[in-house]
Amino acid sequence: MAKHPLLKEVQDNILLEKYSKEFGTPLYIYYGYQIKENLQKINSALQSYFDQYQIYYAVKSNSNPNLLSFMHNYLPSMGADCSSPGELFAANKAGIPMESCVYTGNYESKKDLQSAYDSGCEINLDDSTSFQRLKKIGVPNYISFRLNPGIGKGRFSQIITGGKEAKFGIPKEKIIPIYESAKKDGVKLFGLQCHSGSAILDEDYFVKNTQLILNTARRIENKIEQNLSKISIGSGFGIPYSDDEDALDLNNVFCKISQVFEDFYGRDKSDWPILCIEPGRSIIGNTCILLAKVTGIKESYKNFIGLDAGMETFMRPALYSAEHRIYKLGTKHKIVDLPVDITGRICENTDRLAVNISFPRVVEGDLIAIMDAGAYGYAMSNQYNTRPRSAEILVNGDEYHLIRSRETIEDIFQNCSI
Repeated sequence: MAKHPLLKEVQDNILLEKYSKEFGTPLYIYYGYQIKENLQKINSALQSYFDQYQIYYAVKSNSNPNLLSFMHNYLPSMGADCSSPGELFAANKAGIPMESCVYTGNYESKKDLQSAYDSGCEINLDDSTSFQRLKKIGVPNYISFRLNPGIGKGRFSQIITGGKEAKFGIPKEKIIPIYESAKKDGVKLFGLQCHSGSAILDEDYFVKNTQLILNTARRIENKIEQNLSKISIGSGFGIPYSDDEDALDLNNVFCKISQVFEDFYGRDKSDWPILCIEPGRSIIGNTCILLAKVTGIKESYKNFIGLDAGMETFMRPALYSAEHRIYKLGTKHKIVDLPVDITGRICENTDRLAVNISFPRVVEGDLIAIMDAGAYGYAMSNQYNTRPRSAEILVNGDEYHLIRSRETIEDIFQNCSI
């Protein structure tokens, strides 16, 4: 177990106070050094065990083009996993070549598929009906299909994306005829993709999931009489959200996965398909502090600390009952004995960022740091109660700059004519 990598930023709070005065709150603050460290760890672990691999950053976790550009400049081989035309736009705006991107949709409209096909990216389809819609637009040279391996795992039930309750992927019992049909329709090269859950900290699950994927891959290869070019194991690589959790040892994870590849494809790595992964949370999750300000304190049937950031700013706690480390700025604070709920200003009783936690005494105007807000933070933020969305800044060494301006009320209504 280790302290949060950004804890020193909270304890040495002079800069955070400076950012709040310059940009206001709530404010998403990303740290470039942590982004680089995360990318380096993932890339080095893959490089140690695979000769051929591809990292596709999951744009859905955070689509700010400035962040995508920062990542791509640091690791030019990084591509992007996109799940909407908007995410393709963000990747292109960031300078990531479309041939380094993959479109992974579900229940795609013809317009979605047209955008993916026209972009020149690779396409990963969720169902045979998706391919029937795509055929009317065009038949790509390469295609992959998403496997539902029959099992799934995730930190919350809502983010389990494999198994019998999942809306994603093609059951392993039904997937082979789809490859046969696509080959008859002119597809020349194939891959196989599977993403069965998110925020997983269990190393052994990735081994089990890879074994299931390769079992299906072998059956597909035997039936279509050709090797698959790429195998994507998706992502799901979790991060610690509390002090009592250990981080994934990615070196160990990819070592074990490489052993599974060796069991299936032999020791000659040139015979292995390209291993693809689609990490989002493990790249951007722990790189961000959401900075908020105390707006009110209430002693009711419970004790409440109200912030200028609520479920509209940061949806994960309300959506999943997700728990995040939350700190008062500074180094030494006495924890009160009575628990508090930390809430926002939204007219919903689910508007809680934390429930029944011990917290230092605060007064109105104090600054609060919500940790690990980089993944699915701003990306899920919204304008409920007609609250404008936050600003975002990127800190890189001694420099920092605004990467998204704070919305205004006028911005919200700019497309409404009356």
